[in-house]
Amino acid sequence: MNDLNTFKVTVFGGASPLPGEPSYDEALLLGRLIGKQGWTVLTGGYIGTMEAVSRGAAEGGSHVIGVTCMDIENWRNTKVNPWVHEERKFATLRERMLALIDFCDAAVALPGGIGTLTEIMMTWNQLLIHTIPPRPLVMIGVGWKKIFSTFYKEFNNYIPYDQRQWAAFATDPHQAILMLQEFHAGGKV
Repeated sequence: MNDLNTFKVTVFGGASPLPGEPSYDEALLLGRLIGKQGWTVLTGGYIGTMEAVSRGAAEGGSHVIGVTCMDIENWRNTKVNPWVHEERKFATLRERMLALIDFCDAAVALPGGIGTLTEIMMTWNQLLIHTIPPRPLVMIGVGWKKIFSTFYKEFNNYIPYDQRQWAAFATDPHQAILMLQEFHAGGKV
């Protein structure tokens, strides 16, 4: 099923988690919860949390879009994961990141590394300067909350409170889904 009117959720996250590890299981749960909602999910399309979210959503009956790129495939010998229904391949990492942001109605970030942080910051910056319509940007886990609390504290004068509205934090996938449901039902970002 590929309904263009379906609520589309991009999930950012790291490539490191393996099946059976807590981070993989958390991503799998998030995918299943998205699948239960019937929403379309977009991921980076490869391994780790991208695979887990794709798998959970696909097993739940949702449409899974893998947004991939040649830059990643040339850097890490990898291909799209088997749970992706539709692959959207780009030449560059930059194009891939912008596609993940531009094609979604909401963005969720699981734990990850430099790439995940870059995706969060690019989404947040585009929300801030209104180059994309308002949408939720929800980060899952205590790690992101600690990082951003430190960021706010150390650079307080550079990040006014009205700019902080775009970053939301959830303790777990269940809370993130509740936040997305509220937005999808017509609530504010």
